[in-house]
Amino acid sequence: MQYSEIMVRYGELSTKGKNKKQFIRQLGHNVRHVLHDFPKVETFPRHDRLHVVLNGENSDKVIDRLKQVFGIENFSPSIKVDKDINQAKQVALKLLNQQYHAGMTFKIDARRQDKHFPLDTYGVDNALGSYLIDHIPGLKAKMKNPDITIRTEVRLNGIFISSKTIDGAGGLPVGTGGRATMMLSGGIDSPVATYLGMKRGVRIDMVHFYSPPYTSQQALNKAKELTAKLSVYSGKINFIQVPFTKIQETIKEKVPEGYLMTIQRRLMLRLTAAITLKRHCKGIFTGESLGQVASQTLESMVAINDVTNLPVLRPLLSMDKTEIIKIARKIGTYKLSILPYEDCCTIFTPPAPKTKPRLDNSRKFEKFIDVDGLMKDALDNMKVTTIRPGDEFLNSNQDVFSELL
Repeated sequence: MQYSEIMVRYGELSTKGKNKKQFIRQLGHNVRHVLHDFPKVETFPRHDRLHVVLNGENSDKVIDRLKQVFGIENFSPSIKVDKDINQAKQVALKLLNQQYHAGMTFKIDARRQDKHFPLDTYGVDNALGSYLIDHIPGLKAKMKNPDITIRTEVRLNGIFISSKTIDGAGGLPVGTGGRATMMLSGGIDSPVATYLGMKRGVRIDMVHFYSPPYTSQQALNKAKELTAKLSVYSGKINFIQVPFTKIQETIKEKVPEGYLMTIQRRLMLRLTAAITLKRHCKGIFTGESLGQVASQTLESMVAINDVTNLPVLRPLLSMDKTEIIKIARKIGTYKLSILPYEDCCTIFTPPAPKTKPRLDNSRKFEKFIDVDGLMKDALDNMKVTTIRPGDEFLNSNQDVFSELL
């Protein structure tokens, strides 16, 4: 069914007191960005709910997008009619018939913003309820926990009728929790960590390291595609690609094999911290899970975190792989994450990396390379791209998938 408007209800925002206006304003901003490719849609944030006026745009596609916007508790697609109770009766019957099965119960939930409408709230309830019972044999009303609720709002510009309540993503609007960066690999974990960070309202810039010719253009496109998948939760994400080839080659040449991974990670974190400060962000997210790989032991974290005083946030720290994969499947990143493209984190991996690197050795071996010069070269050649919902980087390049066959 083609709806005319979607009424969006706030969840956690209702507890924000004096800051509520800021949260609602940010949610409206995010919804507009998420629906950027629906040019006819209009968005009106109000103190009690947010109205998405479709103006003929495909309601099913808009609904799919809204399901993923953080800060939305639930929403109801609605049909607008003139302020004519007979028109409202016909639409209510049509909506009920779409969901009704023998034995189901219903109720009318009416509200009246227009106090000049000839029927008050109870009058609307009675008029619609009686009409539905007369036209559906066996239909019974039930005031508590009915199977179907027909919500009717009499506003100044018409009557709006809905029969479905669809769950939203919950959480807080992205942008209300500050800004941070994410060290995005092409794997399963970092997209999930991004999702969990954004759910608490953090606007995240992606930092992705790539190492041509050891990593391919397809690997870079995969990271961009993952970012596009995640952008539906916020409207847009800045993708920052940082060249890492020269750094990795230098580390491999000058650093003892057991510390290759530790020094690489220290340089990645140094670069990310520099980007974070330059972009006025307040922290760094990673997809690390304690003990999952050699660089994610407590000893490794001490040796790597040593390079920055910024908060390094690890939403997945205590999760096991099964829990992480479950979320990745839910948010639609899992199938992309397991595509077998190269990752700069896995190239030049020593056969026996140190799982308990010493901090003093990490500092000593890092002095074997020109840290400042290598960082300057990488930062001077980084590239920033704004990625939005619907952007494609792999699907538009058919030969990418043919290489996997």
